[in-house]
Parts: sequence; C-alpha cells; structure tokens
Amino acid sequence: MSPVEKKSRARSPQELYDEIKELLIKTKPKLKDGTAKDETITRDLHKIASLAQTFTEQRLKSSKKSQLSDFLDQEGVSLWNASGVVRLGAALDSRVVVAALRLAGFRLMEAGLEPKPDTEALLHILQIASKTGATLSELGHNDTASSVLGCAAKYEEALRNIDDPSGINQQARACVTAVYLSTRMEAAWREGNEGLAAFMADKVTENDGRLVLLSNHDRETLATKLLDIGKSLLRSCYQDSKLVSEESKANEAIRWMQKAFSVIEPLDCATNAELAELKRSVLRSLARGYFLSSSQDPENLIRAETALEEVIATINPSVDNVSSEYQQLRWMKLAVIKRRKAGDTVLLQALQAIIDNMTYSESNLTDVLQELRTLSQYHQLVTSATQYCLHRALQCSWSTDAVERLLISLIFHCSKDDKHDRAIQDLHASFKELSDVEFELLKAPATACITLLWQYGDRHYHAGRWKEAADWFSCGTHSIFTNLGPVSSSKCFRKAALAHLKRKDYAHAGSIIRRCPDTEATTQYVTFLIAVYQGLEDEAITSICNTVHAANFDRKMILLACRLAHDLDMKNLLLNVLKALLETLNFRENVGNVTEAMTLVRCIIRLIVKLLGEPAADLDRLVAALLHHLKIAVTVAESCEQPAILARDVSWLWRTAYNCAIQACSDWEDREDQISDIFDAARRLLELYTLHATVDVDQAVYIYLANASFASASGRVMSFRRLRSQTESVEPEKYRNLFNEINQSLQRISKVLREEKVSQEDLPRLESSLQILRVFIVEAASHLSDWTTVLATIEEASRSDRDSLETYEAFADALWEDKNCPIHVLFTALEATLHACLARGHFSLEKFARWLRAICIILLTRATGADRSKAIGYVDQAIAVLEEHGDARDGGDLLYPLDERQWLLSTAYNTGLECLHASMVDEAKRWFESSTIICRFVPDGRQRAEKISTTYSDLLARYPTTR
Repeated sequence: MSPVEKKSRARSPQELYDEIKELLIKTKPKLKDGTAKDETITRDLHKIASLAQTFTEQRLKSSKKSQLSDFLDQEGVSLWNASGVVRLGAALDSRVVVAALRLAGFRLMEAGLEPKPDTEALLHILQIASKTGATLSELGHNDTASSVLGCAAKYEEALRNIDDPSGINQQARACVTAVYLSTRMEAAWREGNEGLAAFMADKVTENDGRLVLLSNHDRETLATKLLDIGKSLLRSCYQDSKLVSEESKANEAIRWMQKAFSVIEPLDCATNAELAELKRSVLRSLARGYFLSSSQDPENLIRAETALEEVIATINPSVDNVSSEYQQLRWMKLAVIKRRKAGDTVLLQALQAIIDNMTYSESNLTDVLQELRTLSQYHQLVTSATQYCLHRALQCSWSTDAVERLLISLIFHCSKDDKHDRAIQDLHASFKELSDVEFELLKAPATACITLLWQYGDRHYHAGRWKEAADWFSCGTHSIFTNLGPVSSSKCFRKAALAHLKRKDYAHAGSIIRRCPDTEATTQYVTFLIAVYQGLEDEAITSICNTVHAANFDRKMILLACRLAHDLDMKNLLLNVLKALLETLNFRENVGNVTEAMTLVRCIIRLIVKLLGEPAADLDRLVAALLHHLKIAVTVAESCEQPAILARDVSWLWRTAYNCAIQACSDWEDREDQISDIFDAARRLLELYTLHATVDVDQAVYIYLANASFASASGRVMSFRRLRSQTESVEPEKYRNLFNEINQSLQRISKVLREEKVSQEDLPRLESSLQILRVFIVEAASHLSDWTTVLATIEEASRSDRDSLETYEAFADALWEDKNCPIHVLFTALEATLHACLARGHFSLEKFARWLRAICIILLTRATGADRSKAIGYVDQAIAVLEEHGDARDGGDLLYPLDERQWLLSTAYNTGLECLHASMVDEAKRWFESSTIICRFVPDGRQRAEKISTTYSDLLARYPTTR
C-alpha cells in the first residue's frame, strides 16, 4: 500500500469535509450551466460519494455528531433534488449523471444522519437508499447498488426494531419497507441471484398486514415489478428449445405472476383504468404461463382458460374490444381450448368470438383461415366456422375479396367431408345466403369456384361415385354463378346428367339435360346418350340430327355415337348417325373428304340393305334413304377430280344397287317408281364405272347397264299404267317425262349395240329389250297424240332384224284401245302386225281375224279403187289362212272364229254387190269369187255358195259386161 493511500485514510473529518465542500463548489456550477462533460461531473460526484462514505464511517466510530453533519445533510438534499432537475433523456450518459447525483446525495445525507436516528429519519434515509439502489441497479452498477442496499438493510432493520405503539408511522413504515424489499428484489434479479430475489418477493407479498397499508399506487408499482420478472421468465421460455427447462421456467414465472396478482386482486379496478390494465396484463401473462406449463400439469389449461375469460369479461363491453391486443387474448383462449381438446361447441364459440371482434384485413382473414386448417380433424366445426365467417363478411360488408376467399375455402373444405350429403347441404346453404343478399361473384372468383366444383366432381366421376359427382356438378348451376353466363351452367348440367347416366338413373339425367339450351351440340349429344340407354331410338335419332346443326359441333361426337350405335346393334340409329356424319363432309370443297364420304355412303347403303331384309321393315323410310344416298354416291363420284380412286367404291355401289333392285322386284309391291329409281342409280354408277375404270371393262358390265336402263324404264311404265287406272286424267307433262325416259333408255341400249360392246349371244336379249321399249314409246306417244313418233317407231321396228310378232301385237293393242288414234296410224300398225303374222306363220288365228277385219273396214271405208284392191288382197290372205287352218280347233271351238268367217263372207258379198252396182264388174267378180270360196268355211256353205252364184249370174245378166 502506497504512502499516499495511507495518508488519505488517516484524514480527519474536517479534511474530508473541506475536500467535499471544494468538490461541491466546483461541481454545482457545472450542473447549472451544463458546460462540463457528463463524465467529469460523474467522476466528481462519485468522488464526493466516496468521501462522504468515509466521513460516515469515521463518524460512526466516534459515535458523536459532528457539527459538519448538518452541512453535509443539506448538500445531500440539494444534490438529490438536483437529480430530479436533470433531464432524463434517452442517452445513457444522462441517466448515469442522475445515478451519480443520487448516490452522492444519499451518501451526504447518510453522513449527516444522527448516530441514533428516529423513525422519521430512518423512513427518509431508507427510502432514499432504496431509490438510489434501484437507479444504480438499472444501470448495471451492481456492486455500488449492493453497497447502497446493504446500508438500506441496516436502516430497515433499525426501523423494524423501533416500536411504534401509537401506529402513527405504521403506513409510512409499510410503504418504505415495501419499496426497500421490492428494490432488493429487482436488484437481486438483475444480478442473477434468483434465490435472493424470490426471498425478497416472499417477504414483500406474504405480509398481508403490510400490503393492506400500502396505497393503490404502491401496490400497483409492486405488482408491476413482480409481473416484469414473471414476463422475463416467460420470454426465456420461448427462447429455450429444451422442453424441461421451458416448463420449469414457466412454473417459476407463474409463481411470480401469482404474487403480482395477489397484490392487486383486492383492489377495485372499476375507477382506475391503469390498475385495470395492469390486472389484465397480469392475467394475460398468467394465462401464457399456465399454457406453457400445461404439459406438466394439465389442470393449468383450465386455469389459463379461466384467466383469459376473466380478462375478456373485463374488455368485451369496452370500446377497445376489437383491438389487436385484445384479439390476441381470444386467439390465446382458442389455443388453450385446442390443447385441452375441448368439444366442437366450445371451439366454435371461441372462433366465433374471434370472428365477431375481427377488423377485416387480408392478414386477419388469413390468420383465421390458417387456424381453421389446423382444425381439419374437426370437420363440421371448420365448416360451421367458415360459414359463420362468411355470414359475418356479408353482414359487415367486408370486401368482395373476403367473401370470395371464404367461399373458395368452404368449397375446398367441403370436398374433404366424408359425409357427402352433408357437404352438399352445407354448400347449398352458403350459396343460398349469398343469393339472398344478391351478392354478385366476379368472373375470376366465380371461375375459380366452378373449376373447383368440376375438379371434385371429376374426381368422384373417375372413381365411379356417380351420384356424388352429379351433386358436385349440380352445385355449379346455382344462381350465384350467373356472371359466367349460360355456357357454364349448361356444362354443369351436362356433367351432372352424364353422371346420372352412368348410374343408370335415366329419368333424372333426362330431367337435368332438359334444363340446358338445346342449341348446343354437346347438349344434344348428351340427350342422344340418354335416349340410347333408355332404348328410345326415335328420340336418339332426333338428337343426333340436331347435334349436327347445333353450335360448337364436333365430328368426334358423331364418331362416338356411331361406335355406340354399332356396339348396341341399333341399326336404325346407326343408319341415322352415319347420315349425320355424312352431312358433316363438304366433299365438294375438300377433295380429301371424297374417299371418306364414299366410304360412309357405302356403310349407309350396306346398312339400309340389311334393314330392308328384316321382317316388318319400314320400307317408306328405308327406300327413301337408299335412293337419297345412291344419289349422293353418284354426286360424289361425278364431282371427284380423281375418279380412279373411287373405282372400287363405284363398282361395289352399282352391284349393290342393281341386286337390291332385282330383289325388290319380287319383294316390293306397288313401288315401281322407287325400283326404277334404284335401277336408274345403278345405271348411272355403271356409266361412271365404264367411263373411269382403270382396267378393261367386262362385256357383262354393259349387259348390266342395258338391263338397268331397260328395267328403270319398264318400272316407270308399270307405275304409269297403275296411275292411269286410279285416276281419270293425267297431266300431259307426266306423259312427256315418261316418253323422254323411255326414249333415253332406248338410245342407251342402241348405243351399246351400235358400239358392239356385247357378245353375239347377248344380242337377242338386248334386241328384245329394244322392241319392248318401242312398244312403251308407242304407248306414251299415243297418249301425247304424237302420231308422227308412233308411225316412226312402228317403221323402225319393221326395219329391225329381230322384230317379233308380240311387238306388233302390242302396237296394235295400244292403238286399238286409244279412241283418239287416227285411222291411218291404226291402219299402219295393224298392217304391220298382219304382215308379221303372215311372215312368221305363228300367230293367234283369233287376233289375225280381228286385225284383218279392222284393216278391211278401214280400207273399204275409204271407198277408193286402190283401197278396195288392197282389201280384196287381205281377204285373199284370210282365205289362204282358212284353207290351211280352217279346221283347227281348240277343244270344240274353231281357232278362227266363226263370226269372223261370217263377217268375211258378208263383207265380200256386199262389196261385190256395191262394185256391180257401180259397174265395176271385174272388181265385183273378184269379190263374189272370194265370197263363194269363203262359203266353204261356214255352216251351210254349199247352199250359200249356190245362192251367191245365182245372184251373181242374175246381176251379170242385168248389168252387161263392159269390155
């Protein structure tokens, strides 16, 4: 130890006083003008405190009060008061000066203290010591603070040992002692001496007699200090990752906060807002502590909930009940309830309290939704909470974004409900609430909702849960989604209908699809599917036809329908589907579609032919369809720019048409026109085939062509004859059309013969066809009164190498029946017929007799010599026939009719008489000679011959012969 230090300790009180006084004189002005630095003032003040402490120690040794003590006491009070004047700024230096002033003031007042101070002096010095120690402790000057508080402990003990029988200073003593103990508690806590801090806390709180004497402010201050220590322990719990340490600290924190609560619990907080807020803060902290320690003591969850309920009960009626701080209490209560696994009702009430007092913001709503996600195991609870939040959003006019987020969240949550019916009911209830308040969803969120509904519906659909899928799809048809337009609702209806279709609930599916506009192709396609599975073929056909002409048509629909109809073996439906598919091909503008169109036509025709072969086939519809598609086939083939690629198709088509027409001739009744149309289509296809064939055409093809053409014309004639038999008059235009068709057929067959396209063996057949067509032409021309054509046709037939008697007979029959036929035309026909009979020697004697009679009547009616000469020639022909076949009989009847023989006899005789009266003796002679010969072939012929001979002789005698 240095000599200087020894000298300083040996200084007398006077010397210490002088030095203190000198320092005070130097320091006080600096405090007033603030010119000196804080470090200089602080150093001087600490030196004053040190000198004052030394002075006190020497004074205590002498046990006498020095005259200098009063001055030091006064200076101490002055410095203490100066500490209150110094401005407490945020800077640390200002607080250091205040601490130095208080330390110096305390030491000077301590130096001026009586050796045996009274109660009042002890109360004052103990209070000053406590405050000084507290200030030093706050700055971390723990050693100095401990020294000061150590002195305070002596004063507290001295104060405790002084009797106060009257109790005048009882309250003051209690207050000062509480300040001292709480200061010692804080200082020990800051030093890390938790045991001493807890000991001091027990001393200050367990003395109920002392607490009762404290003022409300003092109790509030004490509770605040206890609470701060408890909070610091709680904060360390959150920072500590070890569970055991966390729970033990939480329990320790609870003990501190319980002490704080016990201090202020008896106080009336109704009129003191600050005290009420402190009490709420204590309860909040207690609730946190209980919550953190609940793993060790589950009962603490109930205590935490009770504490929170008490806090919440004090704030609900206030205007600040929606503040973030108070809202945090409700969140805390929810966390407590969750941890103690309370029932759904309690949890829902806690959530509703949060929602009711929530000020809307995106972050607040996000907090609620995130919290609900953590409660996914309580499905109905989350549903109810979300619906309640949605209701609150509508009721309090939150932003549309909030409503949309909640709705999407509800849809997402309901999709996870294992009770499907309940989920759908919940959704419909929320949709209805939105609809009732006329809330309009914007397109973007509405699209998001619809997308989710479709997604969940598709998930059920692909899993085979058809009813569930239909219900989800049906949700998308609600009126709240009207902003998306009818397209969205129609799609939902269709999806729902398909789901019901899958579960074979056809009636339900049908009722749903009828709610869609029928102008969309997809709607018509779904209607088609429903009708197919219900077996309603007519409705299915109608729907598939409508599909082609509806908006947004896609050919894939028809292809799928075609496959379905084929798989179900619904031929009529398949036929109409193929027709619809054919309608979608614009083969006139797109050459690439030609082969596809022709393939479809072939499929359609093959199917029609198959249907025609079934019993009870609908001939009217099927035949019309066959003709229609044969015409399409012809059109496609004619319009093709590369006809060679269709050669095989055309070949198949003409054969099919030809064979179908052949079969129809025997199976169909009264359908000559339609059969003719089929033959005509076959003929047109044959012409295309022969024109564009890539290989040499077989001769048989030309035979088929001629046959088809002939059959078509023949069928038209048959149909026309039936029409004439059923009606009194026929329009001339129809006769003209018939005539043209027959004539065209005649020309086609003639061309085949002229170009030698067939073999010699087939010539007779084609020639026969030509003769029949000539008969048809004569018949048609006679109805048109085109006698020139009739005569030309007869003449043409006569020039043919292969004319037949039947042809002339037909000519004659047709003209004979026509009452308007001119005589010369009929004569020509009869004459040609008669010549044919005579030329071939094989004919009907009866017809021969009739035709001969008609010719002779015509010739004799003209009354010219040439005609009579021709007539007598025909009579001679008749005589020749009679001589050869006069005795021929069919059974008992003569083949040459007797009345015709009688007519020949009378005509020859009478014509002879007329010629004789006209002095044409030679002609008369021939006629009489013929009549005489004819008498051989009639009954009583000899007597008649004799009579004719006698009469002829008498007449000759009367009319002399002119030479």
